Amino acid sequence: MDAPRWISAFLEAQAAELDAALNTQSAYGRDLLDFADWLEKAKTDFSDATRQNIEDYLIHCEAQGLAQSTRARRLSSIKGLYRFAFEEGWRNDNPAIQIKGPGRQKSLPKTLSIEEVERLLEAARMHGRSKADKERNTCLMELLYATGMRVTELVSLPVSSARGNPKMILVMGKGNKERMVPLSPPARTALKTWIKTHDAIDDANHAKGKPRSRFLFPSRGKLGHMTRHRFYMLIKELAVTGGVSPAKVTPHTLRHAFATHLLANGADLRSIQTLLGHADISTTEIYTHVLEERLKQLVLEHHPLAK
Repeated sequence: MDAPRWISAFLEAQAAELDAALNTQSAYGRDLLDFADWLEKAKTDFSDATRQNIEDYLIHCEAQGLAQSTRARRLSSIKGLYRFAFEEGWRNDNPAIQIKGPGRQKSLPKTLSIEEVERLLEAARMHGRSKADKERNTCLMELLYATGMRVTELVSLPVSSARGNPKMILVMGKGNKERMVPLSPPARTALKTWIKTHDAIDDANHAKGKPRSRFLFPSRGKLGHMTRHRFYMLIKELAVTGGVSPAKVTPHTLRHAFATHLLANGADLRSIQTLLGHADISTTEIYTHVLEERLKQLVLEHHPLAK
């Protein structure tokens, strides 16, 4: 089989057997296409590649200056592919089985102070070409900070989840796993305001013969809802408007802020794990280190003996 068929079959199995999220499948697909291109230049392919080929490819990735986490993910993609190929009988060996990767650096997540989050929320109320834009932006930001959702979960929310002024909202997470997350009063207010505007716009479009949108944050693009990229650009615009360094602000830093602020105010790790949709509590535990670093910094800055 040629490389695209190997990759396609592997990704289909990932989706069916492991409930791999669409973003994970896309990342693995890109990684394996890059590996296939490199093998072609080395005059070989997936079916004949050796352990030495894979190790040489990883050296090539390092020479390109790719981040340690990216190189670790690429090796994970390759290992997964060859494990699958061995199980399917496409190869009678697994050339990647004994290769050890670069690992992943456990860097502390970047987060934002409460004051910085408040500036972003205020900027959302002011930023937009129309009243509808401002209401949508406010709803997006209030929901993100109130729930700690991943950006994909946020932009793809169905409009049905917002009906009836809910106190909790159903979120579809990684691997199609559902979870319920509570909404803060400001988030409920922003949602109630936006849903009225959303419905008015949807009714007007329907009157013109356009189909109704099933998404809370609809778009004319092929996905039918606001894209992750558009939201990423929007949050950078809000940072500029709010006087927060754009370098510090991404959709994920709002998720980190949600978790860090909850922990600082006494929430337990198990609750935060459930709200974030983490499969393993060890992923959630990194937020305890964020607080430890902040406490250290406070001592260094304010303790009289530190001066």
